[in-house]
Amino acid sequence: MNVNKITNRVSVFRKEFFCAAHRLHHDGWDEQTNYEVFGKCNNPGYHGHNYELEVKITGIPDPKTGFLVNLKTLSETIKSRVLKRFDHKNLNLDVDDFKHLNPTVENIAIVIHGLLRPEINPEHDLTIRVYETQKNYAEYPA
Repeated sequence: MNVNKITNRVSVFRKEFFCAAHRLHHDGWDEQTNYEVFGKCNNPGYHGHNYELEVKITGIPDPKTGFLVNLKTLSETIKSRVLKRFDHKNLNLDVDDFKHLNPTVENIAIVIHGLLRPEINPEHDLTIRVYETQKNYAEYPA
């Protein structure tokens, strides 16, 4: 196979982890409605998760390096753009992205995508998966 003619798309993944607290709450609702919708996730004292972040990049590898992306560089980008911002933070109080956005796992995935998309080659697809628990996760785009 001639490496200068590679046209196969491939995906690479990078996993990272962060710990953060949050409270699911809608300011326009009374406490009873918030509790009925969000349950114990509406705890006024907040609660935390050990989040697992999976970054998936899909595209055609560079014919010279064989890399789709340099995974070391990707790891550094995730650390500087996401982990530094979210790790050991209260998402509601400490992260501007969630000042007026409920920090659900869905919204966390969307926000992370927005933070990383400008850093990724526009010819490559970017998918973000955030595990809030072992059983619950969100993926964006779907």
